[in-house]
Amino acid sequence: MKTRVIVIAVALAVALVLPFLLDAYWLSTFVFVLIAAIGALGLDVLTGRTGQISLGHAFFLGVGAYVGGFIGADHGFTAALWIPAAGIIAGLLGVIVGPTALRLRGLYLAIVTIGLIYIGQHIFVNVTALTGGPGGRAFVDPAFGGFTFTGGLDVAGLSFDRNGLFYYLALLLLVLAMVFVHNLARSSVGRAMTAVRDGELAAAVLGVNVARTKVAAFGISAGLAGVAGALYGSFLTFAVPTDWNLALSIEYVVMIVVGGMATLWGPVLGALFVIGLPALLQQVSGSQPFFGALQPADAAAIVYGVILIVFLLLEPRGVVGLVERVIHLIKRNRQMSLEPSGG
Repeated sequence: MKTRVIVIAVALAVALVLPFLLDAYWLSTFVFVLIAAIGALGLDVLTGRTGQISLGHAFFLGVGAYVGGFIGADHGFTAALWIPAAGIIAGLLGVIVGPTALRLRGLYLAIVTIGLIYIGQHIFVNVTALTGGPGGRAFVDPAFGGFTFTGGLDVAGLSFDRNGLFYYLALLLLVLAMVFVHNLARSSVGRAMTAVRDGELAAAVLGVNVARTKVAAFGISAGLAGVAGALYGSFLTFAVPTDWNLALSIEYVVMIVVGGMATLWGPVLGALFVIGLPALLQQVSGSQPFFGALQPADAAAIVYGVILIVFLLLEPRGVVGLVERVIHLIKRNRQMSLEPSGG
């Protein structure tokens, strides 16, 4: 417990000072990492902790973005209202969709959730008053009363630009989401989710309400996705309906698989890997002649794909599993060094 507290304290301290150590490119990249980690936490509640495969996560991200844009940009309400509203409305839609999981599982459920993407595309393209139609729409920067992120902020000699303010807002919401998921996992609802994941029939025999547990998982997952989508749209400032596509959903699945499913830090580390690594490769490939005639973006994509495949083959439990293996190796070497030598 003491070691865990120290690690969390160090991680939080590093996260707080990080914006002062990064240039504009990497600061904006880390903003995207933090926002994606919120949405990945939501998907992990559904897939990692409850065992319900979903490829429709991008739909709820889009709902959150457009709800935030409608309430914040079109009606001028404070971010303290439109960010939670995006999560609540997306969560309610998740509760509505949840009953589809009651009779489906595995590949069949994944196919049904893919249908959400196509339904969402149709809605987003045609409901122009909300989404702007095929041409897209603009989103507003967060505003709290008379304070807006657009002009930045100076406090005690420290200057925070728009990216820096978004970074700390996303960090705050990510910490709150992690605390929520941590408490959820230790509650009766979280234990019921684990039981459903490990075996629905056995969970039902033990008295777990399987239907209610699955619907709750869908609602929580969609709610966190809605919050992430609202932040994502606001940070982008502009989005078109095709941004909320199947490829985006697959990215979030990769995040929780690479990071480590059913763990608190897995979605965060997965988001860092999925978003941070391509950004690093993109920057490096711009100055290096990778693969001859290939464009830097194509070379970076190939390298990223190869690293992803190799990583999953060598460490299927994700980044968290790799960290646990390294810690176990360090502890074992330390114990061996402390043991008295024979003879």
